[in-house]
Amino acid sequence: MDVMVHVTSSECARVAIPLMRSLTRAGVEWQCFMTNDGVRLLYDETFVAALDGSGRTVVCKHSWGKVGGTDEDCPVEIGSQTNNSAMMANAVRLISL
Repeated sequence: MDVMVHVTSSECARVAIPLMRSLTRAGVEWQCFMTNDGVRLLYDETFVAALDGSGRTVVCKHSWGKVGGTDEDCPVEIGSQTNNSAMMANAVRLISL
């Protein structure tokens, strides 16, 4: 994958959404891993729509559970920090937000 977007803060939406849309428009192969309070953005419909261009989006199960999310209401793949490590290993570039 060309770019991994690592979302760790719920305050990054104003940067993350246009960035992810731009990556998609440019035809860049990108993926996203979400952890810490960044998982709160999965309750933002605009943010979730911007994830449509991602080849894969994974949320940390532990972080998702901490914000009250359940497996049934999660709009993306649920995983762990092991997924995070594997995705980082396959990324050419990393953008951490």
